[in-house]
Amino acid sequence: MKLVMKALILVGMLTQAVSIQAQIERYVVGTHYTELPTPVNTLDASKVEVLEAFWYGCSHCFRFEPLIMAWEEDLGDDVDFVRFPASWNPLMKVHAQIYYTAETLDVVEVLHQEVYKAINVQGNRLANEGQIADLFAEHGISTEDFESAFNSFSVLTRVNQAEKRMSDYQIRSTPNLIINGKYLVTTGEVVRTQEEMLQVADFLIEKERSALGAPGD
Repeated sequence: MKLVMKALILVGMLTQAVSIQAQIERYVVGTHYTELPTPVNTLDASKVEVLEAFWYGCSHCFRFEPLIMAWEEDLGDDVDFVRFPASWNPLMKVHAQIYYTAETLDVVEVLHQEVYKAINVQGNRLANEGQIADLFAEHGISTEDFESAFNSFSVLTRVNQAEKRMSDYQIRSTPNLIINGKYLVTTGEVVRTQEEMLQVADFLIEKERSALGAPGD
């Protein structure tokens, strides 16, 4: 009987070990996500940072937005969610300027969805300052306040800084997720859906959360 009990305990331990190992190997670096060659500094080293690289003119980003908004609500207090407007052509740079202008005027929550809708639903490319000013005005932002922010040194500096960080994050498409300045997650041949992107992100958040909580860190 004792031998049987020992055997059952051993089988249970092996099963648990296999289960834990399977969870660890569920998502594999180089297959499901990419490890950046040089980590990028995050805003708060005491938290796990999730950075969403997006473009307002990207239909995939437009479809991703409801998913990531719902997902973001369930992130813990130890996770920072940061939006990052990707930029590799002149129009994207203008759209990045829209985002940082909205941040400066503290109206991102008001305008973020409206910018997506204007471009992806209404067919307004928001390609020049006049079109953008009209959209801001529709939501209560005076032309004077808009122009002051849109053309400000701080907004233009942030746009240029974001453009330079594209290579650091190795962003070549949108939407992408960067986890804690270390890991790039995007869709492709293996990670086929945006839902799975978020599952991989959850996995990496837990990985980084464990590292931050490790003794001696």
